[in-house]
Amino acid sequence: MSAELKSHVRWHEQQVTTQMRSGVMRQKGACIWFTGLSGSGKSTLANALDVALHEAGKKTYLLDGDNIRHGLCRDLGMSEAERSENIRRAGETAKLMVDAGLVVLCAFISPYCRDRERVRALFEPAQFVEVYVSTPLDQCEQRDPKGLYSKARQGLISSFTGLDSPYEAPSAPDFIIDTSAEHLQVSVHRLLHFCGELIG
Repeated sequence: MSAELKSHVRWHEQQVTTQMRSGVMRQKGACIWFTGLSGSGKSTLANALDVALHEAGKKTYLLDGDNIRHGLCRDLGMSEAERSENIRRAGETAKLMVDAGLVVLCAFISPYCRDRERVRALFEPAQFVEVYVSTPLDQCEQRDPKGLYSKARQGLISSFTGLDSPYEAPSAPDFIIDTSAEHLQVSVHRLLHFCGELIG
């Protein structure tokens, strides 16, 4: 978009507010953001929580890192800049969904603190929960569900998070889960209890 055209872009206020949409849904919109290494259990946790919330009558949607790269972010590679753009797009998408009154579960490695903080800044404090899936690297590598660690060790994949590309752990996450030390259903139960007041 040219600078001239961009200068004419204006934010249009909507008459139907987020609060009105949430009232119809009988819940508060929120973003639950799962971050952690590949193989840490982010997607498994997010899926299990999604099922539990759905069974409780909540309106939810799950944004998974791999799934997003099949569509919205299919044009992005794995450079640092492209990973940041991937998270920016995911965050903006989650924001729209939360504005619509949904509880959005996001499962992304999201390795850089600055990117996660930019996503958090999109939301009101009561709308965002950062869940750090802190499963240790050796446990993630033992699982290796996609065979990615093995390929990275063989030099077939470069800039792999946790090995030759950094993962910056959250300094003050809202919730921490080590899936190697706790049964899935226990984790989901704790998350449900933690998020209960947040989403109503």
